[in-house]
Amino acid sequence: MEDLINKWYKNHSLLYKVLLFLSTTFLIVYLFPKSGKFKYNFDKSKPWQSENLYAPFDFAIKKSLNEIQEEEQEIKDASPIYFDIITKVQSEVFDKYTIKFEEIFSDTIPNKRALFDVGRSAIESLYSYGVLDENYKYSEDKNIILVEDQKQISKTTYDRLTKIGEFRMILEDALIFNDLSSYETTFVSLFFDIVSSNVSLNSSLTDNSLQEELNNISTVRGGIEKETLIISKGEIVEGNKYDILKSLESEYESQVWNDSNYNLVIFAYALLVALTLLMLLLFLRKYRIEVFLDNTKVTFIFFNILLMILLTTLIINYNSKQVYVIPLCILPLVLKAFFDARLGLFAHVLTVLLLGFIVPNSYEYMFLQIIAGIVTILTVSELYKRANLFISVGQITLIYIIAYFAFFVIHEGSITNLKLETFGLFILCGLATLFVQPLIYIYEKLFGLVSDVSLLELSDTNTKLLKELSNKAPGTFHHSLNVANLAEASANEIGANAMLVRVGALYHDIGKMKSPPYFTENQATGINPHDELSSRESTKIIIDHVLDGIEIAKKNNLPDRVIDFIRTHHGTSMVYYFYMKEKEVNDDINEAEFRYPGPKPYSKETAILMMCDSVEAASKSLKEPSSTKIDKFVESIIAKQMDDGQFLNANITFKEIQSIKKVLKTKLANIFHLRIEYPE
Repeated sequence: MEDLINKWYKNHSLLYKVLLFLSTTFLIVYLFPKSGKFKYNFDKSKPWQSENLYAPFDFAIKKSLNEIQEEEQEIKDASPIYFDIITKVQSEVFDKYTIKFEEIFSDTIPNKRALFDVGRSAIESLYSYGVLDENYKYSEDKNIILVEDQKQISKTTYDRLTKIGEFRMILEDALIFNDLSSYETTFVSLFFDIVSSNVSLNSSLTDNSLQEELNNISTVRGGIEKETLIISKGEIVEGNKYDILKSLESEYESQVWNDSNYNLVIFAYALLVALTLLMLLLFLRKYRIEVFLDNTKVTFIFFNILLMILLTTLIINYNSKQVYVIPLCILPLVLKAFFDARLGLFAHVLTVLLLGFIVPNSYEYMFLQIIAGIVTILTVSELYKRANLFISVGQITLIYIIAYFAFFVIHEGSITNLKLETFGLFILCGLATLFVQPLIYIYEKLFGLVSDVSLLELSDTNTKLLKELSNKAPGTFHHSLNVANLAEASANEIGANAMLVRVGALYHDIGKMKSPPYFTENQATGINPHDELSSRESTKIIIDHVLDGIEIAKKNNLPDRVIDFIRTHHGTSMVYYFYMKEKEVNDDINEAEFRYPGPKPYSKETAILMMCDSVEAASKSLKEPSSTKIDKFVESIIAKQMDDGQFLNANITFKEIQSIKKVLKTKLANIFHLRIEYPE
């Protein structure tokens, strides 16, 4: 029955991974563009590296954006402005003028007739093309069309229309010419009362006319027939050749696919995405089996890859020129924080390969992002140190800028058209990368993972749980501190996670808080409670400190990675003292009753803790310690653990165990303040 349950559990775990794999593949393909992709890469002013290219089908040569913009500007410059005119205003103004003139000027004044004629001529001059209702900011030679009741009346230029206030100058010139300047003040005042505008801008008609002309702009110029030689191998890609190639590339990426082609493209994308994700799963299975077996961790990795692809797709759909604002280096940072650098870089490279399908200038993008990912892995060593993160982000941003500058010079051959706003995108990307700290915290809560940042917090001996341990079992607390120091030094020696093993060591014996006096380090009075118990009862209390520790850790929400140290720090070793004591009175004894339930250590870190815990605890029994005694003591304890098969599941080598033994011997010698023993 147990075998059946285990088989179901394994199959259930594998089925989940298959569903996760398929769903992630589907979502990524869904985000990808559903079109073909031009299979050739080319750069302006560079030789064509591929074979001779012939047109695969008929297509039009598309105008460049600059060409279209130039045409639009030409049309805007030449397009006329429409003004509404009311022609009857002139006769109305003349009638008012006649009446006002008779009221102001009597028949007795000399030159009355000449004065009247000057005013009439001025009105005719003012309204020859029309009087504007306001001054508009058009060039003097701008073409104007005058419209009345939706009918074109005349064409003119803007300089011929009378602007507001110009009538005064016209009147003054006419009066001077006719030697009637003495009447200037009265005459100007009269015209102020009667002149009114009759021309106003018709913005809707102007805009509609302009838009109609703009809509008629052709986006293509000429075409290429099928089988026409487009470019030969080695020929420089420039001028018209470049325009033709860009048109062909655009045709591939924008053409509407029929059902069969569409399904074929989707299938092809699915194959490539599935192949990429399969490589990730195979990597986990071969090199990170503990991650592969944990469905939560696999889901976490797939989720982060999908998130980066989603963000990049959204930015490309909004504005592809801003693709570098996505902080893709967050991915290796997060994976390194929760797992390790190798897994972080591997996942980052696979993600960049997938993004190469959808980003413009894919080679340039992939080169920049892979280099940035490598720099991220190499520079960010201790993420919990804020200064390290800021320095690393600065280095990543600098690498982006240098690499982009180099690519720009290669493509353009100069720096005259270099756009500084692109560098601004890299700076924004660097600032967004700093969001990795709160993101790690969010991930810890969502996925139940633990990073070095959390480990640093847990290593503080002022935490509630360690304070409680210090108060209830001071001997155990002191023992845990010593073990933590030994374990950290050992981990640093072999390149293991020193922060993780230190935290594991601090909490590995918290189960002893339930019954402190039953453990020798807490027996300050010399009274041993085990003297009144049978060997089996004593063994149960000793073994139960592991189970009690797991229970306390879970109640206090310690991460699973830390609980693993509590669970494995004795492996399946034997409580040897009470086993031998029981054997003295009872030959018929079940050895399993005197062994810890396990499991055995299954990582370098948990194996280090087992060694350091046993050595530190047993070192208290050393009498008159010397270097020779310490050497034999360490060798015998670890040899016993190896003979007992405690390290069979841990990925630790004999060479690493030798290095750990060397560290333990040195540390113990320092603890006991030993001098070097010189030969006789």
